[in-house]
Amino acid sequence: MTIHAVTPEDYIAQIADSDKKEAIVRLREIINKNIPDGFEEGILYNMIGYYIPHNLYPNGYHCDPKIPLPFINIAAQKNFVAIYHMGIYADPDLLEWFTTEHKKRSPFKLDMGKSCIRYKNPDKIPYDLIAELIKKVSPADWITQYEKNYKK
Repeated sequence: MTIHAVTPEDYIAQIADSDKKEAIVRLREIINKNIPDGFEEGILYNMIGYYIPHNLYPNGYHCDPKIPLPFINIAAQKNFVAIYHMGIYADPDLLEWFTTEHKKRSPFKLDMGKSCIRYKNPDKIPYDLIAELIKKVSPADWITQYEKNYKK
């Protein structure tokens, strides 16, 4: 399910499933309330994205320098709600913290790829844990981690 939107509001308006729409609205509110200063919100890769803008990191993303440095995306996919968190992918300590805390706070098995956290049932999203995760990485932290792992 690809949504072609130009703003986060446009993205949300195009979500047909009411449960997924409600989850994306709530995730967006949580992210905007908790994300450290310096990240910007917009549309990246046909999802709602949070990224480091070119004025803070002029080099942009190594895959396409015209794109600002991505950090988090949220999306209503065909079969699940997804949170893509590049910090979890890049930082083993953050991944360990998140998986450990998820086990403590959620009775449901974590469905996760490298950077993708999937919730087939939006009612099972541990929003309090997501809020804590969002607070853990500043733009400076993300730039340092990104350059350590991805810049050659």
